[in-house]
Amino acid sequence: MSDTALLIIDMQCGVVAGEQPAARLDSVLENLNLAIAKARRNGYPVILVQHEEAGLERESADWQLHPALKHAADDHRIFKRYGDSFCDTPLAELLDKLGVHKLWLGGCATDFCVDSTLRNAVSRGYQVTVIRDGHTTLSAFALRGEQVIDHFNAVWNATNATPQPLCVEAAAAL
Repeated sequence: MSDTALLIIDMQCGVVAGEQPAARLDSVLENLNLAIAKARRNGYPVILVQHEEAGLERESADWQLHPALKHAADDHRIFKRYGDSFCDTPLAELLDKLGVHKLWLGGCATDFCVDSTLRNAVSRGYQVTVIRDGHTTLSAFALRGEQVIDHFNAVWNATNATPQPLCVEAAAAL
């Protein structure tokens, strides 16, 4: 049993590949696939989180994971209705059952679901490593998605007042 898991958030067709594709989508998918391969090589569980709401109903085409994401049938699945992957989901129980204390984290959206999950994980005492080149978001609020990604990487990298280390690493360095 490993103390580390890979957590990938909301890499769903309707989230990342809609009318406005997510920033750096192709490279983020490549880097998440690299992280998946490394996790499997190390015996780490892969946990895929999928958001559901009106317009993103379970089993709909938009709800499906992006076809370029190399997930497997035995990967763990968490279904959520809120930005934070811990909120009203069995994620904490699953991590406890698996004996996980460290997370590799990536997915979408950098400024909402990834950030809120990261903050909750840190508050719960998990050691989190954000995959620097393995998260994405949409352009919004007068900012390009690339700017948001770079900003959050800088903020997370500068954060040191956490119970466990918060790291920001490229997928190749995991």
